[in-house]
Amino acid sequence: MRCLTIRQPWATLVALGEKNYETRSWRTTYRGELAIHAGLKIDKAACRREPFQSILAKHGYTEENLPTGVIIATGKLKECHEITGLNSVAQWIGENERAFGDYTEGRFAWELENVRPLVHHVPAKGRLGFWEYPLSEEEEHF
Repeated sequence: MRCLTIRQPWATLVALGEKNYETRSWRTTYRGELAIHAGLKIDKAACRREPFQSILAKHGYTEENLPTGVIIATGKLKECHEITGLNSVAQWIGENERAFGDYTEGRFAWELENVRPLVHHVPAKGRLGFWEYPLSEEEEHF
C-alpha cells in the first residue's frame, strides 16, 4: 500500500477527519488509496497552540499521547490543488483547515477523502515522499 509520513500532530488531525488537506511543496499526479503514517517527531509547540490544542483535546489527545512511528489511518488522495493565492484558498477551506496547513502561493493542497482511523496501529518506519508498505494477507483488510 502506498503510504505518506506526516509529522504529528498533523497526522492525527488527518486520521480524525479534522484535517482534509495535506499541504506540500510538491505536486503529485498520484490519486488513490493511501495510508497515513505518523512520523516519529511531534511538534509540541504546535500542539499547545489553538486550534490544535482544543481539537486534539476534543478527541482525548495531547502532545504526550500522540502515536508515532505507526500507520494510523487509510483513505484516498482525491486531488492535488495548486495554491494560486490566499483568496482562492479561502473559498474552499475553513478557518481550522487554514491553521493546519501552509497555504502559501506556489504550494499544493492534497485533498484527502474517506479517511478512516485504524483500530490497531501498524508499526512502520516512515520515509520522505511516498513509500510502499507491503501488506500481509492479514493486513489486506486495512
